[in-house]
Amino acid sequence: MKYEANTPEQYIDGLPQERKAAVAKMRETIRENLPEGFAETIGSGMIAFVVPHSLYPAGYHVNPAQPLPFISIASQKNYIALYHMGLYMNPELLDWFKTRYAEEVPGKLDMGKSCIRFKKAAAIPYPLIAELSRRITVQDYIACYERSR
Repeated sequence: MKYEANTPEQYIDGLPQERKAAVAKMRETIRENLPEGFAETIGSGMIAFVVPHSLYPAGYHVNPAQPLPFISIASQKNYIALYHMGLYMNPELLDWFKTRYAEEVPGKLDMGKSCIRFKKAAAIPYPLIAELSRRITVQDYIACYERSR
């Protein structure tokens, strides 16, 4: 589901009441734990944390006018999604995340490529998302992105 918003605050304000608190908490968890250098914006109709052009002038290879995407949060029809491009590009990080998720969260991980789906807001593992957010610096992410291309 796409919400018309120009700022993360507008995005959250436009959500159904039952999603607002969870998306706001996920956003704050990421903001408080993301290493320096990433910037928050709205991208592709979602709350997005990106590598700004000031740090990576080439931008996103699909559309160089866009900054390099890293993490996004979206309220979809049946779930809240956390998109983490580092998981998609870094097999070691993905293995770490799957192991930690299994240790900390009851139930099966609902994930596809970079998308982690949370059907119930109460099941969102905020401490694990905080730890995941801290694991990649902007410089490490740029290097990983360059290697993947």
